[in-house]
Amino acid sequence: MDLTQTHYAQLGGEAAVLQLATRFYEIMDTIPEAWELRKLHPQDLIISRDKLFKFLSGWLGGPPLYVQEYGHPMLRARHLPFPINMQMRDQWLLCMDQALAEQVSDIQLKQALQFAFRQTADHMRNQAG
Repeated sequence: MDLTQTHYAQLGGEAAVLQLATRFYEIMDTIPEAWELRKLHPQDLIISRDKLFKFLSGWLGGPPLYVQEYGHPMLRARHLPFPINMQMRDQWLLCMDQALAEQVSDIQLKQALQFAFRQTADHMRNQAG
């Protein structure tokens, strides 16, 4: 793993980040283990996927697409209307871990991303349990 490159570049840039966001929502939309998480999202996931892609682009060190369109992500504040407990966190991470497993072959990069996603997912929790 080249530590001089951003995670965005290490993943493969825009196309790879879009594929990660797309695959994340495909998984969430189809596996029964993520049903409660899926119910928190609109029926049509296109806007959700687009926002995740734009957020990940900047979060991973690429172009700050989300900030350019929507302003500061304020992740926790934007998610406060939704009940996010350990179960929701774990369902989100299950989907993202599967998407990463399918897309990222570099073990160090995958582990670094999993660690970062876990920290962020823990920060998003707004309910006990």
